[in-house]
Amino acid sequence: MPDPCVAFDVDPTPRDTPSGLDPVLGGALRERAVWVDESVCIGCRYCAHVAFNTFLVEETYGRSRVIRQDGDSTERIQEAIDTCPVDCIHWVPFEDLSDLRDQLDAMEIQPLGFPSPSRHKRVLPRGG
Repeated sequence: MPDPCVAFDVDPTPRDTPSGLDPVLGGALRERAVWVDESVCIGCRYCAHVAFNTFLVEETYGRSRVIRQDGDSTERIQEAIDTCPVDCIHWVPFEDLSDLRDQLDAMEIQPLGFPSPSRHKRVLPRGG
């Protein structure tokens, strides 16, 4: 059983900027973060099938997105990266995630596989 007095030996002042060396992954240190370039993603869902605790296909745009950095093992995430047919999943430094998200938010991304709101749904006649 760990000694509870050890908690008082930790420096209580938070750091101003997080780094890739912080134990933000549930205690597992990983120097890189996984990132999906949604502007390139084709919505094939391969990554979400391989590493389903890390990737999710976003409802509105039909593109893959990282939902948890610590969702799957590094090996499983790498397997998901290797299955991507358009190479839109990358390992990046943690410090770059905020800038990458800002760049993605500035882009106009169209939904995949969904009908345009201006198109009408075709209605088949009822059989008699």
